[in-house]
Amino acid sequence: MLSKKTEKNLLRTMMVFALGMVPFLLRKPPIKDWLFVFFLDGLSNGFIDQILVRNNLLKYPNRLLPKYFKFHIVFDYILYPTFTIIYNQITIKDSPLKAFIKLFLIVIPLTAIETVAERKTRLIQWGDKWKWYHTFIFVVFKSSFTRIIIAVVRKISKQQHKNEAENIY
Repeated sequence: MLSKKTEKNLLRTMMVFALGMVPFLLRKPPIKDWLFVFFLDGLSNGFIDQILVRNNLLKYPNRLLPKYFKFHIVFDYILYPTFTIIYNQITIKDSPLKAFIKLFLIVIPLTAIETVAERKTRLIQWGDKWKWYHTFIFVVFKSSFTRIIIAVVRKISKQQHKNEAENIY
C-alpha cells in the first residue's frame, strides 16, 4: 500500500494533468458539444457516485476534501468527464458499432487500472456486492448513453440551424 500522503499527491497529480488537458481538448470544434459532455458527465457522475457510496457499494477512504465529499471528486468531476470528451472526439464520425468497439478498447484498461487501485491503494474500496465487471458494465453503459445524448443534441441543433436558414430566405 502507498502512504496516505503519496496517494493524495497522486490524486493531485492526476487532477492537474486532466485539468491541463481540458483546454487542448476544447480547442477542437464544436466546443459547445465538449463543454456539454464535460458538465453533463460530471453532474451525473457525482449524482450516481453519491448513491453508490450511500449504499456501501463503493468507498473512497483516501480522497481530496474528505470533510465535504464522500465520493471521489477528482474522478467524478475531472478525470471521467475528460475521458468522455476524448472518447466522443475520437468517435464523432464513427458508426455506432465502430464507436462501441473503440469504447471497449478504452474501458478495458480503465477497468484494469481501477482493479489494481482497489487492491493496492486506499483510493477506492469495493463493497461486497461490487466487482470489476460492475465498473466495466457501468462505464460502457454511461459512456454510450452520453454519446447518444450528444448525438441527439447535435441532430436537434442541426435541424434548428436548418430551419433558421430557411426562414431567412
